Amino acid sequence: MSGQSDTKSRLSRRTLLASLLILIVIPITIGIGIFVLDDRKYFFISLLILLYTMVPFAIVFERRKPQARELIVIAVLTAIAVAGRGAFFMLPQFKPVVAIVIIAGICFGAESGFLVGAMAGFASNFFFGQGPWTPWQMFCFGIIGFIAGILFQRGWLRKTRLSLCLFGGISTLLVYGGIINLGSLLMFTPHFTWEGLLAVYASGFWFDMVHAVATVFFLFILARPMFEKLERIKVKYGLIDP
Repeated sequence: MSGQSDTKSRLSRRTLLASLLILIVIPITIGIGIFVLDDRKYFFISLLILLYTMVPFAIVFERRKPQARELIVIAVLTAIAVAGRGAFFMLPQFKPVVAIVIIAGICFGAESGFLVGAMAGFASNFFFGQGPWTPWQMFCFGIIGFIAGILFQRGWLRKTRLSLCLFGGISTLLVYGGIINLGSLLMFTPHFTWEGLLAVYASGFWFDMVHAVATVFFLFILARPMFEKLERIKVKYGLIDP
């Protein structure tokens, strides 16, 4: 019993540290990139975000050495998200990235979900173009994976299609769209106004809606087979326990 309590305590501290980094340190870093570095050091800011993300993920292995196969699974999920974004390049906003990030967060924990999302945003922009928007996209993809992992651990998100599609659609529309539209405003004007923010949200609504529909669509068709494959891999090789 004490062992189980210790494990729960360790996971709680790890999640707390991840929340501190993701919800406070990373937004402050993005803010420094905008207001102090004038949006000109986005590569540096993107790498800092990846570094922050690595810290809680590394704590998963605090009492044992990481196995290469564990890291490979994370890398493969990231590669699938990047390839999926590239495969649908001809359809603006109709991408499977958020769906795969949600699946990663549920299967391998909130920290892994954020890591897959941030890395997918960074790596895929080598094809779509790097810029001041990269840290924002990394954060938006990652935070949805993190929230999915937390909600699943709490039992508030289930692996049913209805639950996943509801969460995926709402989080893509409100979390991704809400943050990235704010980022768009701050990227193009140093003067924040509520009228400008409203205009950005209104002009981006249908793009956000297409993105949300795409997330629902890909979760509907991909979630079940990917869960089956990933759970089988976890059991067979004893991979990361969220």
